[in-house]
Amino acid sequence: MAPAKTASTSGRRSAAKSATKNVSKEFTGKNTPDFDKEDELHAYREMLLIRRFEEKAGQLYGMGFIGGFCHLYIGQEAVVVGMQMAQKEGDQVITAYRDHGHMLAAGMSARGVMAELTGRQGGLSKGKGGSMHMFSKEKHFYGGHGIVGAQVSLGTGLAFANSYRGNDSVSVAYFGDGAANQGQVYESFNMAALWKLPIIYIVENNRYAMGTSTARATAQANYSMRGVGFGIPGVQVDGMDVRAVKAAAEEALEHCRSGKGPIILEMLTYRYRGHSMSDPAKYRSKEEVQKIRSEQDPIEQVRQRILDGGWATEDDLKAIDKDIRDVVSDSADFAQNDPEPDASELYTDILL
Repeated sequence: MAPAKTASTSGRRSAAKSATKNVSKEFTGKNTPDFDKEDELHAYREMLLIRRFEEKAGQLYGMGFIGGFCHLYIGQEAVVVGMQMAQKEGDQVITAYRDHGHMLAAGMSARGVMAELTGRQGGLSKGKGGSMHMFSKEKHFYGGHGIVGAQVSLGTGLAFANSYRGNDSVSVAYFGDGAANQGQVYESFNMAALWKLPIIYIVENNRYAMGTSTARATAQANYSMRGVGFGIPGVQVDGMDVRAVKAAAEEALEHCRSGKGPIILEMLTYRYRGHSMSDPAKYRSKEEVQKIRSEQDPIEQVRQRILDGGWATEDDLKAIDKDIRDVVSDSADFAQNDPEPDASELYTDILL
């Protein structure tokens, strides 16, 4: 005999059914508003800064100036730039260890980020955090975290603080497709849904986690549906098109600010380099990477739209690239020549 349907069971099923209805929508550059000249040029500059910065960081790592781990964001630039274009002052950002691009998009200085990579006193964490651990209270950036999935529960805590204080801020927590299978992610989903916390969970699905294709590693590869059991709506987004990211971000932020609770955005993106600088990425072909770069590169898409719209010439864009390369070169020079922190710094910023 089938068990009687209780009110609580019925409620859970209704919530799951409601969430499922909200999962079907997708954001692509073809169904989102076009950017105007100002937005296109802003996105181009921001994404190009991240690309050139990461290229230089890769060079410095190869030269031995950066030690430990170093995870580059090359290929994923549209995700964080599109999100930041929609956010407002006070919204918090927290992410994992592939974090340099997030810092730059949040407005943290190229000098400060690069100097932290090389362990110098002018770094954003005084040279003591390195690539994976940088923070800026001023920019509402709460790290870079090296423990897989840790930032999801911390980001949920930031959202709880916003709810408790009654402010209008939204917490934006980034994590990768690999971290999406961590247990603490689902514990966070449960609490966020229960308390209707203002948080956007962003799954940066770059397809390979640390080195295994999502097709081989996960039973449910549509990460936008991971919140269905908690009544959390989810949306898939073309993470290679900055327009689609911004449009999805605007809707998600409004969802959170209006008191509807958490939402999941799955950013379909792709990293061109290995998981870290020590990863040769032999689990995929060079042809696959080249195909993505030639057909979907986020920066090239914007560049072509700018040229097609007559908003800048090739020479204008070369001038922008030169300006950005100068900024990055300056940051690299600073990061190689700034003094290392004094040994006494080992005992500062420690909570006992």
